[in-house]
Amino acid sequence: MSLKQKTRELLKRREQVQLGGGEKAIEKQKAIGKLTARERILSLLDPDSFHEYDMFVAHEARDFGMETKILHGDGVITGTGTIYGAPICIYAQDFTVAGGSLGLMHARKITKIMDHALKMRVPLIGINDSGGARIQEGVNSLAGYGEIFFRNTLSSGVIPQLSVILGPCAGGAVYSPALTDFVFVVENISKMFITGPEVIKTVLGEEISMEELGGAKVHSEITGNAHFFAKSEMECFEQIKKLITYIPWNNGQKARPFPPKEPKSEYKIDKIVPSDASQPYDVRDVIRSIADDSDFFEVMTDFARNIVIGFGRINGETVGFVANQPLVLAGVLDCDSSDKAARFIRYCNAFNVPLVTLEDLPGYLPGVDQEHAGVIRHGAKILYAYSEATVPKITVILRKAYGGGYIAMNSRHLRADFVFAWPSAEIAVMGPEGAANIIFRKEIMEAENPDEMRKIKVEEYKEKFANPYVAAAKGYIDTVIEPSETRNLLIHAIDVSKNKNDGRPKKKHGIPPF
Repeated sequence: MSLKQKTRELLKRREQVQLGGGEKAIEKQKAIGKLTARERILSLLDPDSFHEYDMFVAHEARDFGMETKILHGDGVITGTGTIYGAPICIYAQDFTVAGGSLGLMHARKITKIMDHALKMRVPLIGINDSGGARIQEGVNSLAGYGEIFFRNTLSSGVIPQLSVILGPCAGGAVYSPALTDFVFVVENISKMFITGPEVIKTVLGEEISMEELGGAKVHSEITGNAHFFAKSEMECFEQIKKLITYIPWNNGQKARPFPPKEPKSEYKIDKIVPSDASQPYDVRDVIRSIADDSDFFEVMTDFARNIVIGFGRINGETVGFVANQPLVLAGVLDCDSSDKAARFIRYCNAFNVPLVTLEDLPGYLPGVDQEHAGVIRHGAKILYAYSEATVPKITVILRKAYGGGYIAMNSRHLRADFVFAWPSAEIAVMGPEGAANIIFRKEIMEAENPDEMRKIKVEEYKEKFANPYVAAAKGYIDTVIEPSETRNLLIHAIDVSKNKNDGRPKKKHGIPPF
């Protein structure tokens, strides 16, 4: 056979593989509003940058009629490409080929590109669209999942790992996304669950749809398993591209700096926070009044909304924001918000992203439900994460900083590098009203006008304890600042901290309150 003939054969084989499960299967995929695996990769990456590997891998199953089946590419596409010119590794499961089911060779293709990403220290993006384990391959499928999980863990904190759920992701398959850094879901397309509706109906006798069980909104709003929610696949890809601009390519680098931009003029920091501590406001507007170009890329927007996390830039440098949200539950810490913040803090620490904390909370959420849900254990996670973090850590106390919440939100005592407080800050064991009722109980009860006496004692408590100057006098905060000074002081603090070297005791690892 001549070289020309061999080249024609190569092109023919490529064409067969690129058709995946065939034209009918592709039409079915598109009919339900889904792109094909190949279209997804090409839509996400820079034009003409994708290079595919292991295109001709074939399964080795020989039971249940599998020996006669040709599964092109074994149901997954793997390769390398670029996003904004920077290299990444990627795989996309192809639902048109045997429902994207995972067999041994399918898993080996994925683990091979995972190994490559770790070795080359570049981000890994996995697009999940699979019916789960290929039951015809038995324990080989389970072995494949285990090998993937091990590599997810090995890569954790070394390279960014992004999971995109663009179809079903069921059974053991869900644990790989759960082990990665960020999970993206799309409305009406993403489905994640361990046991499907059929199993639940059989075992529990309950009727439930896949959307109600593990749809995109469920994981964005209730479980916290998803970090980004999109209305369409293309919107999802834009979210991924934006995230990529904020994070470093590996843990040995810092995020790429951008030209500095002043915040937009419509965000007036002096006018956002009400002077009345009982009045709520949107802390995201405070962030936008500080961040370059007022651009804030929020993470986990709809889960545990009493705390806000996300990325922004200050003077061109990426920072991670953690902020109490007074609009929701007065910004208290609870089980879910502690988990949400702690995980984000650890991500930023692993990838050299400075942390800016904006504090305004009355403490941890009280109540039997929270106690029984394990608020002690969950609440300890945020304490652990801040204490463990060695990146630059800067706190600005906007208003309330009471009790355990004051300590937890990156206080000096957890080794914050800089702690600033606005004049409106109230730093105390508890709120003035509650404290006055306890400390001055007898005087209030015996007064001719208890209500008037209570007001007097509340003001007395504020004067003695609930103000920033008491903490400043003890060195627990570095200085009291005007709101308008916040951005400049943050720029200076981040610049001063660029060469921070904060050692920790040598150990294999700590034992977080998982």
